Amino acid sequence: MHMRASALTGPYTRDLGGKSIGRGLVLGLAVLGLAACGGGNERPQADLAASQVTSIGVNSYLWRASLETLSFMQLTQADSAGGVIVTEWYANPETPNERVKVSVSILDSDLRADAVRVAASRQVLQNGVWVEAPVQASTVQRLEDIILTKARDLRRSAVG
Repeated sequence: MHMRASALTGPYTRDLGGKSIGRGLVLGLAVLGLAACGGGNERPQADLAASQVTSIGVNSYLWRASLETLSFMQLTQADSAGGVIVTEWYANPETPNERVKVSVSILDSDLRADAVRVAASRQVLQNGVWVEAPVQASTVQRLEDIILTKARDLRRSAVG
């Protein structure tokens, strides 16, 4: 929207002497805006800032990657401030007598391999009752690797 200085008249743009201060206000805002531009010789810390994106409480790349990785499962909890995602029980249609529940914890604001922890529970159906069963360590490790790879890809695409 383009606004002329004369459009800035009204009860709030006149000083006690009755003179229009609209031009002064516009000029002052322009000078303030230019002063905020800086102009120092500092180089931006793009890589550091990109690895520590935390506007939601935890590293946003790890958060988004975790949600994308678990997108095929329904969620019971998704706490971005605490960095916790918990899924409902999920049964693969190909193996309906087995179900899994996953929780992801994001432990740091940095994009690091040790900043994400996955835990999984597995149950099998025996005589109409769900019974706890062991989860292979490789399954949990594979989920962590998928999340980290997606997070790194998200970061790379954001940084350029």
